[in-house]
Amino acid sequence: MVRGRLRSTGGALVRVVVVWAVSTLTMLALAGILPDFRLQAGAGEDRDSITQIGLTAAIGAGAFGLLSALVWPVLVRALLLVPALVLGLLVFFLNGSLLLLALSLIPAGRGAADPETAVVVAAVMSAVASATSTALAVRDDEAYRRRLYRLSDRRRRRQHREGMPGAGERTPAVVFLQLDGVGYEVLRRAAGSGLMPTVADWLDRTHRVTSWRTDWSSQTGASQLGILHGSNFDVPAFRWYEKDTGEVVVCNRPTSAAELQRRAVERTRDGGLLTLDGASRGNLFSGGAGQLALVLSVSARRGPHNRSRAGYFAYFSDPANAVRTALSFVAEVAREITQSLRGRLRGERPRVARGGLYPLIRAFATVVERDVVVAAVIGDMLAGRAAVYADLVAYDEVAHHSGPRSRDTEQVLARLDRSLALIARVAEHAPREYRIVLLSDHGQSPGETFLGRYGLTLKDLVRAGCGLPVSRKAGRTHSGAEARAAVRAALHRPVEETDEEVRPAAGPDPVVLASGNLGLISFPDLPGRASREAIERAHPALLSTLANHPGVGFLLVDGTVLAAGGAEARLDEPGAAEALLAPFGPGAARAVRRTDTFPHVADVMVNSAYDPETGAVHAFEEQIGSHGGLGGEQGHPFLMWPVELSEPVLLPSASGPDGELVGAEAVHEVLRRWLTEADGPQVPVPPLSPEIPLSPGTDPAPAP
Repeated sequence: MVRGRLRSTGGALVRVVVVWAVSTLTMLALAGILPDFRLQAGAGEDRDSITQIGLTAAIGAGAFGLLSALVWPVLVRALLLVPALVLGLLVFFLNGSLLLLALSLIPAGRGAADPETAVVVAAVMSAVASATSTALAVRDDEAYRRRLYRLSDRRRRRQHREGMPGAGERTPAVVFLQLDGVGYEVLRRAAGSGLMPTVADWLDRTHRVTSWRTDWSSQTGASQLGILHGSNFDVPAFRWYEKDTGEVVVCNRPTSAAELQRRAVERTRDGGLLTLDGASRGNLFSGGAGQLALVLSVSARRGPHNRSRAGYFAYFSDPANAVRTALSFVAEVAREITQSLRGRLRGERPRVARGGLYPLIRAFATVVERDVVVAAVIGDMLAGRAAVYADLVAYDEVAHHSGPRSRDTEQVLARLDRSLALIARVAEHAPREYRIVLLSDHGQSPGETFLGRYGLTLKDLVRAGCGLPVSRKAGRTHSGAEARAAVRAALHRPVEETDEEVRPAAGPDPVVLASGNLGLISFPDLPGRASREAIERAHPALLSTLANHPGVGFLLVDGTVLAAGGAEARLDEPGAAEALLAPFGPGAARAVRRTDTFPHVADVMVNSAYDPETGAVHAFEEQIGSHGGLGGEQGHPFLMWPVELSEPVLLPSASGPDGELVGAEAVHEVLRRWLTEADGPQVPVPPLSPEIPLSPGTDPAPAP
């Protein structure tokens, strides 16, 4: 044991010396290249010798390394309450300031640099030191593995003392990685074409994949709430108006996400999928996890104990991480501007506006959020946590504006595959076996926007059908992509810009909201859910105007489906809705029928037209790749699992006629079972009999 400790200590000292030497050489090289950075004193014959310059560089590199290790984490923690993006912008300034401080410690004033140059030198040195340290750690595989096992044993002993779950034997754990918006067919094509070699290799050797069918509301809010908390009841869309409170609920608003999570927990009386020894990373909801980072439902909390923003500290406490991510962020902004300009010059269609703040939002989703989430997952695996669920939103954000099958999204998929490969490599060194499950929350359907195709928004069409004045200039409905909310949360700003969007003014004007190609119309002056007769009395031309518009596929009004040419079908009439909604898929009627039971379903639900041959829909938002309603690939995400786990099958009542999983709640049940197979009962099991309810906080009986 003593020999092992000496060997480990000696290896650590060697790595420190090598990193110091490389940093010294880097500083010497930069001093020779940059005119405003010097490491010598005197001039002419009094100029320092090469040995003195080398010693100066060594002192400067050592001082900078010590300051980075000791002072940088303190600075980041002190700035934890600063918005995350502001912290990102301060990275270069803080790192450069540390270098200037290190240079000031060199005797005789031999080190000096202009502030602008100090920023560059600090960035380069941090990146080189990080790369060197990583290379040495990876090369010393055995020492690295021994260190991880020691950390794991230390944690396991602490769990024994505190009576925490997971303190038993070293059983397998599960990492759930959600590739937001990646449909089943998109994944198959990407793997088959070589775009995602890691996924392709897993499918060839270790994993299987299937598709599952979303609810009518095919979007992250409904799907992830159902997956993590076991219930997405009364989530009719991405955003909807609730007459009892007079407010608009939006899935990616922190306060709304917190309320939806509360309702789901109250309904299921279950903390969530990740209740015991779990971690939630980059999600809308916590899943009951104790370890949180970038979780929207808790991001509205202020204070030093906000564990969601603490994820930024864990990542940015390493200055090399901060510099690398900041440089990648700038490169991604430039990439988006270039791709947008190229598409405009080529006259690509369909196309939506990609200016304003969108390049920054895209870079946040594809770089900052990805890097922080991946780093958090790696940390969870090295800590040996039993269940981790993480959402990578990069593809979804880019597909909204570039299209789900564009060159832009292909590049994002390739980068996501590299992140998966990194996680898989780390899993080989983790203190316990990890089974990696990939899944998505929905797909994306392409198509020109409703506004682009017909020259007016859904709100304009509704106002015209109600006989209300319509603006001559067509307005635009902002995208509801998840990344936009994550950026606003990072900036400590609410998702909605105006009070009117949160609480619409009372009166006869209808409230018209969009969720991808699903529209919702509510009449605040009509109490409760408005009947068809009440709507037709108040607005005689509205329903026929909507149903007969070529951009509308069907309406749901008071338990009846309406379509063009006077076609209609009551949901309580067997087979009628199935026949009318057949073009939207075999599960369409079932999904619509379930949504019709929701207390907060809109007075009129509008699904856009769908072309089965092209798979195209018309989003009521500014998105050429959309999801939220019925039609095409948006309703067919994937579930990919290692062969060690059982087949994802359920009772016939929870699956479609072809055996396909139906609904996010069904996926939740499969994931619960997999956690039980991997490491014992990780979440409270439901009561065996409905007559014997399980009280909140009650521990379930151990599995036989």
